[in-house]
Amino acid sequence: MTFLARIASIFQQAAAELWRHRLRSVLTMFGISWGVIALALITSSGEGFKQGQRENMKQIGDGIVLVWGGRTGGQAGGQRAGRPIRLRMEDIRAIREQCPAIETVAPEVKNYNVPAESDFNAGRFLVVGVDPEYLKIRTLPAETGRNIRRNDVEQGSRICVLGNSVKEQLFEKRPGVIGSTVRIGGHAYGVVGLMSEKNQDSTYDGWDNDKILVPGTSLIRDFPQDHGMAAEGRLNMLIYKAKSESRWEEAQEQLRRTLGNIHGFQPDDETALAFWDTVKDSATFDGMFRSIGFFLGAVALVTLALGGVGIMNTMFTSVAERTPEIGIKKALGAKRSRILWEFFLEGLVLAGLSGGAGILLALGLASFVNSFPMPAYFSGLPMNAVLVLKLTLVLGGVAVLAAMPPALRASRMDPVVAMNCEK
Repeated sequence: MTFLARIASIFQQAAAELWRHRLRSVLTMFGISWGVIALALITSSGEGFKQGQRENMKQIGDGIVLVWGGRTGGQAGGQRAGRPIRLRMEDIRAIREQCPAIETVAPEVKNYNVPAESDFNAGRFLVVGVDPEYLKIRTLPAETGRNIRRNDVEQGSRICVLGNSVKEQLFEKRPGVIGSTVRIGGHAYGVVGLMSEKNQDSTYDGWDNDKILVPGTSLIRDFPQDHGMAAEGRLNMLIYKAKSESRWEEAQEQLRRTLGNIHGFQPDDETALAFWDTVKDSATFDGMFRSIGFFLGAVALVTLALGGVGIMNTMFTSVAERTPEIGIKKALGAKRSRILWEFFLEGLVLAGLSGGAGILLALGLASFVNSFPMPAYFSGLPMNAVLVLKLTLVLGGVAVLAAMPPALRASRMDPVVAMNCEK
């Protein structure tokens, strides 16, 4: 008999024995299945919350850092402490040239409470001057029409993209908004795009739904926040994105050094610049969810381990009940390895069937939950191949640990003592 045939024969006998004690087997399998389901759902829910938070942060921008000018905390270059740092357009050019770890940097200029009116209604809104680099790293897509392009900025075109709330106030539900004209700060601007409605939970200057986007050059010319500020080329702030998360610290060091050289402050001056670092925030949230996941995962592992103890007890009971049978098999020439494999496979079959059922049920529950609209901060229960593989490996470890001790006890029995043992 070949090795595979022997394994198949042992496997068949193990399955038959499980069927003979099917009620006990089903009760034992429930513990393993429940442990696998708990571990799968806890792990996937933690990943769902983490992905949901990241998606929510992307409403502002994916992996961006926002920088404002602050006040110097120490003396540098003979200049006094407490001096205000005012960012300028020339800083953007210097960063692009001297900060290789930064992928994209863009200026932000804006004006608050600017009057805007259509033929139907009016209001006051935040107007933001943008360029293609700004739109590349800030999540401000035009759902209908188009966004602001490079030639619009170069030509100072009087065109605009309306946020969803702005569109609702100025035009209500009327069709044909694209191509119409709104007067912004007393100047006629053509509407070329409409932004989709955004579900934000955080902002630094107001909800994107309430904004009007125009070319940066047009804003500075037609309605700057301050004419002196516009003449100096000053910015409200700048936004940058590192080439990768692994170069995030390097990018910030390069930016601090570059702006320190221009504005006369030390790169390690913590108050000279103010940062909102979404990369750091995401890492903090990831760490928080990871810690919660470890704790809840440990609870689920305890449940799974208890299921493994149930399998071990079931197998020890089976060994005790079949002691005379083991003795007879050994007396007839069955090798120790044969007895070991028979009981070991029986335990593996019990754990494998129950764990497999748990994985299938977890996949079904995840699919059911994911069919519903997800709230903010939660992207559902992602059950991918990596998670299933991890569950399988954990299940395999529990199965081996649960099945091996009873199998070893059965294989080490003395045939004479075993045959004389009463059930």
